[in-house]
Amino acid sequence: MKIQSKLRPVMFVGTSSDVGKSVITAGFCRIFKQDGYHPAPFKAQNMSLNSYATPQGLEIGRAQAVQAEAAGIPCHTDMNPVLLKPTNDQTAQVILNGKSIGNQSAKEYFLSGDRTALFVEVRQAYERLASRYSPIVMEGAGSISELNLKKRDITNMRMAIAAGAATYLITDIDRGGIFASLYGTMALLEPEEKACIKGIIINKFRGDAALFQDGKEMIEELCGVPVIGIVPYFKDIFIEEEDAVSLRQKRNQAVAGQVNIAVVLLSRMSNFTDFDRLDKDSRVNLYYTHTVKGIADADIVILPGSKNTIEDLQELRNNGLADAIILAHQQGKTVIGICGGYQMMGRMIKDPGQVESDAGEVAGLNILPVETVLLSEKMTRQCVFTYRDFTEECIGYEIHMGETKVCGENKAVAFLDGQHPDGCFLSEKCWGSYLHGILDNQVVINDLVAPYTDIQVESVDYLQFRSEQYDKLAALLRENLDIEQVYQQIKE
Repeated sequence: MKIQSKLRPVMFVGTSSDVGKSVITAGFCRIFKQDGYHPAPFKAQNMSLNSYATPQGLEIGRAQAVQAEAAGIPCHTDMNPVLLKPTNDQTAQVILNGKSIGNQSAKEYFLSGDRTALFVEVRQAYERLASRYSPIVMEGAGSISELNLKKRDITNMRMAIAAGAATYLITDIDRGGIFASLYGTMALLEPEEKACIKGIIINKFRGDAALFQDGKEMIEELCGVPVIGIVPYFKDIFIEEEDAVSLRQKRNQAVAGQVNIAVVLLSRMSNFTDFDRLDKDSRVNLYYTHTVKGIADADIVILPGSKNTIEDLQELRNNGLADAIILAHQQGKTVIGICGGYQMMGRMIKDPGQVESDAGEVAGLNILPVETVLLSEKMTRQCVFTYRDFTEECIGYEIHMGETKVCGENKAVAFLDGQHPDGCFLSEKCWGSYLHGILDNQVVINDLVAPYTDIQVESVDYLQFRSEQYDKLAALLRENLDIEQVYQQIKE
């Protein structure tokens, strides 16, 4: 399809966090792609434990990788130049242009100066991206009306003004209180910020939107900008969520007649999207749990990734879940670990450089015969591999700061590029791997559930499935939003 003329950027900001900015941004990336443009996503600063490895072996927020996929292009660090990964309640690892530049406390990061130098980095990343793609589909972070942070903002309206972006304010009507949140947000904007706002999107509406016509008109009168549409609440389109906020509201218990898989809900759980594909398998009931009963009721227990393996492991010991996981293994249930969960399953985790903790070293769960040393240098790369003795080509990615050595003659779970081993395979019911995305591969899922069911399912092209979801999302937005109004604002 012929590429159309250059467009000015469009930006989606919110009245608060978790109003649907990431999903709507992904939907517009797909719309512009469908219409013959060459879009790319951009989020100046992202705070998330969900990250992804770029083809160059660098790290960005997973949401921007998803949006790039919706746009049909490879992800790149210019799409998310600053990524904050909380290590505990007080500090976060700062990733700049794909590489860690160390840990900072929230006070150091958010309250020191106006972050001019960091904003220069952000603008340079944007300009590089804008020289290659059009339009740039930008996403804000949290609320745009946090007055105490505005002078140090590098993500929201400061970036919208710098880029000259046509900006749309999103609110979540499912939460309630949208009149106050929309009016209050607009009232707290400076005149030059308010001039950027070209429209409002009401998201997650349940019921007949025609019944909200009076409310729509009231909002337009209060805020002085048009409501360009009302997006219905949907459950039949599967787009990866950016944050783990909603995991505690998902299924949390076993169901009779299915293979029950419990993911241990860690406080610093990372890359929870590792389980999206598994959740869509008709044989499986996947649930997240932080209770002893939840683990006891499961056929399969998965220890997921963690941004602070040592502190999450100590928390598992304190709340009794460590003993429950060990008991599940002793009873012959399947117990596997991914990344930080793989490290936890070993004999020992050593942290000589105090990368995560001042504990120095802690004993693991002693389920797998491995020992881990945490390192300051992070491994980030995309991987092609084969699983066990199967011949199917699989894909995944690594993001970790540890080196794990297998004791004895135990086999690896996977061979990366056909040569380098990964993980430890104790038995078909007990293994660990550093590979995020390993459970996106049908051959791995089939092998995981094989001891518990004879039901076979057809192999699914998961990449094609995700592409179909972006198309469905684009169709939903076209049906419910005034897309032509957006085009009018961004055509130069």
